[in-house]
Amino acid sequence: MTPAEVVAGTYRRIRERGDDGVWISLRREADVLRDLDGLDPALPLYGVPFAVKDNVDVAGLPTTAACPAFAYRPARSAPLVDRLVAAGALLVGKTNLDQFATGLSGTRTPYGACESPLVPGLISGGSSSGSAVAVAAGLVPFAIGTDTAGSGRVPAALTGTVGLKPSRGLVPTLGVVPACRSLDCPSVFARTVADATAVLRVIAGPHPGDPWSRTPSPRKPGGGPSARIGVPRTPEFFGDGAAAEAFTAVTERLAGLGHEIVPVDLTPFLAAGRLLYEGPWVAERLAGVGDFAARHARDLHPVTRRVLESGGAISGAEVFGGLHRLRELRSVTAPVWTRIDALAVPTVPTTFTLAEMAEDPIGRNTILGHYTTFANLLDLAAVAVPAGLTPAGRPHGVTFLAPAGSDDFLAALGAGFLGEKAEKAEKDEKAEKDEADPAPRTVPLAVVGAHRVGQPLHPHLVALGARFAAVARTAPCYRLYDLGDRPGLVREEGGSSVEVELHEITPAALGELLVTVPSPLGLGTVELSDGRRVQGFLCESYAVGSARDITGLGSWPAYLAAGRA
Repeated sequence: MTPAEVVAGTYRRIRERGDDGVWISLRREADVLRDLDGLDPALPLYGVPFAVKDNVDVAGLPTTAACPAFAYRPARSAPLVDRLVAAGALLVGKTNLDQFATGLSGTRTPYGACESPLVPGLISGGSSSGSAVAVAAGLVPFAIGTDTAGSGRVPAALTGTVGLKPSRGLVPTLGVVPACRSLDCPSVFARTVADATAVLRVIAGPHPGDPWSRTPSPRKPGGGPSARIGVPRTPEFFGDGAAAEAFTAVTERLAGLGHEIVPVDLTPFLAAGRLLYEGPWVAERLAGVGDFAARHARDLHPVTRRVLESGGAISGAEVFGGLHRLRELRSVTAPVWTRIDALAVPTVPTTFTLAEMAEDPIGRNTILGHYTTFANLLDLAAVAVPAGLTPAGRPHGVTFLAPAGSDDFLAALGAGFLGEKAEKAEKDEKAEKDEADPAPRTVPLAVVGAHRVGQPLHPHLVALGARFAAVARTAPCYRLYDLGDRPGLVREEGGSSVEVELHEITPAALGELLVTVPSPLGLGTVELSDGRRVQGFLCESYAVGSARDITGLGSWPAYLAAGRA
């Protein structure tokens, strides 16, 4: 597929999806194609469409930060945008967000809250809501967000995407409307860790005009492919038993990959996180947009206004008290990193619908940030990756965290969890090919059961070069049956929507896979909930006559987690 065809496909999908709150401003397709003219095909991101959160400046496009009265047209783009464009990437448009990047729900915006593509009526998470949904819905391969309290990770969990939050200062924040300037961090959403890492390599690096730029010393724990992974000693899920089950499965998967699981007391980490909204850093949020907020109080979203106004009551003494308390908590948490290489936590402890968020926007926002708000305060890097759906059918994700400078190490952990091939192996394979050959074309494969990430036959997919892309759902016309050691997916009248994983695989590898699939299973066309038709595992209907119908549980992992009862 040529880059021009990729762009055409991008705009076709955007038109088909319609106005659903993802975009704040969208460039014309003709202008994007014009950007493609004359680009060097050797550029690292040649012809790849992308989007940026609308608190990041793009020359010629308005920056609104989801507040129309605040809008301005910058004369120059943020350095990170310039770097992406110079690498050959094609900017499609700017995405929705919680106003002034203040919130984790994706609902604090006058442009309409965009819901998660995975579950109708579920929030997409914020503040980088539009960026995450643009990737999850297949509108762009990657998008730029920002992450101060978890805005690059919470939406990743709720949309089934990868959210990469680099070390603070690794990516310049010039041209980004500040939330908390000392904590702000541009982030990347993508379908795979490898894609997110490729984008990070382009945008990372100091900028002479950015006082917050820095290059953290690389940190790479030893121990080979296995690592000491800390997990919460007493994890909190706020009553969501299905999320608790899902995280238990995550821990078991990590142990199965050869990692040592180390229980960790998160009390000081969580105490640090509470400082973000209960301490003086709310005043820093007000400092970023305080003059505008004072003059335009009526133009602010009501919840955003409440949060910002609370910062005005914080005294100078309280600011220093908060700084001193944070220093103490950093000292308390530092020894933990001598016992573990990385911390693995649920990205969010539970999930909420749009209606539930409207009932208690601040209280439930605090719950969403339970495992995210401490990261930047404690100077940690992070990568959030999808972990399928809970037995209740809600998306679940895991975040790996480690001290600043651990970006490459965390990327390797996340990729290993998802079953992505090691980057070095991919490079070695590429080096063996003729450089003049185009990159192999891939097609999506819908995986239902035994070939899913963490399941017994997944290594077979990895050996064929398949790469995990996303969690998706079928159209509501299928039923799922227990065939013993694996499930059978059958298209039936009166069916329902079933969770699948999408993996990218070359047509040649797909052919190799086909001859290994035993009857009554086979590969055929599977219709997804978004209307796409992809190749996937199906079962012949004759084989399910006496098989147990497990459609009601929503997925094979949910059925296994329920003990096949």
